[in-house]
Amino acid sequence: MHSYATPTHIVREIQPDVPVWCFRPERVTASAKWFRESFSAEPFYAVKANPGVHVLDALWAGGVHSFDCASDTEVELIRTRFPEARIAFLHPVKNRRAIARAYKEFGVRIFVTDTMEELNKILEETGYAKDLTIIVRVAVSCDGAALPLAGKFGASADDAAEILREARRYADELGVSFHVGSQALKPTAWATAMADVSRIIISAAVTVDIVDVGGGFPSVYADGAPPALESYAAMVEASFENMYVLENADLWCEPGRALVAESESLLCRIELSKNGALYINDGSYGALYDAVHEQWKFPKRAIAGDGRKLHGMEAYRVYGPTCDSTDKFPDEIMLPAGLSEGDYIEFGNLGAYGRAMSSRFNGFGETEVVEVQDAPWPSLYGSVGAEVVSIGSMATR
Repeated sequence: MHSYATPTHIVREIQPDVPVWCFRPERVTASAKWFRESFSAEPFYAVKANPGVHVLDALWAGGVHSFDCASDTEVELIRTRFPEARIAFLHPVKNRRAIARAYKEFGVRIFVTDTMEELNKILEETGYAKDLTIIVRVAVSCDGAALPLAGKFGASADDAAEILREARRYADELGVSFHVGSQALKPTAWATAMADVSRIIISAAVTVDIVDVGGGFPSVYADGAPPALESYAAMVEASFENMYVLENADLWCEPGRALVAESESLLCRIELSKNGALYINDGSYGALYDAVHEQWKFPKRAIAGDGRKLHGMEAYRVYGPTCDSTDKFPDEIMLPAGLSEGDYIEFGNLGAYGRAMSSRFNGFGETEVVEVQDAPWPSLYGSVGAEVVSIGSMATR
């Protein structure tokens, strides 16, 4: 992987024709350190957030050695790259072949379920193994989450109690899990969920070895900072102390966004400027899916391709590269005035889900990865190696 001091140096030296991922490994180091040292829950990195091998390697080097996988493809990726990794297969609906592969080929022993039918699949495809850790996922409120996840997964209180009782008959270790939604902005959501889950455990009258508080831990974008992560840790840890579980029960979490969002930005080239509209080489079918479809406000800055100084601000309509006319940002974007073909826009804190959501529609989607040393984007983990600037849009020459 090539290394540059800043994205401005990338523009000046190579004038890239394809979008460039600007990777900042020190941001991964900082987030991994926080989850290892400032939170008592063991982090299982949610691979779906960013499966880039350079990101995975940085997490491993930072001490994150447990992984939340959603498919046997992710399981194979992690086991092949990190033979000693701890892997949990935490998708609530799994193909039978995927269950068997995970258990028999890749040594996975941790599986999640939110239905009796899925529990039976796990038991049957593992031959009613005696070394299973079975996690029962419970449906909880997603109040305060930017992307609520209620409805698709999670057992109701009555169903969860029944599943827990049945799973306890077979599981070597039994756990409960839940997910309060992605980019959850209320630490109290975990307290409410953990109290609800504790009541279900009491109703089921079973012993529980593991409490997995899921993902949802936020990152910081251009529309304001979430509460400090310390407030989330304090809320979870205090709530865990009051749960009806074994005294030596383990506490787990599944961070994805919070671990990797700050690790990458995307440098996009302007291919055309026309009547107040900019046409760039990534968009709704690429890494900017969330910016377009979910209207996430990513920090951004413009970089002049010819080194000129950029002045003033104006509103632009921004379109992606595909032939689909819906490949456009939902709202105008404020950027420096006078941008034209050959200039660039860098979208920051795109390390979570940007890479994972990209497609190859129309043959677009090719990208490059380089390492950079600057730290221009807002951070939840403090300044690492450079001054962290305020939230918003910036002009760069």
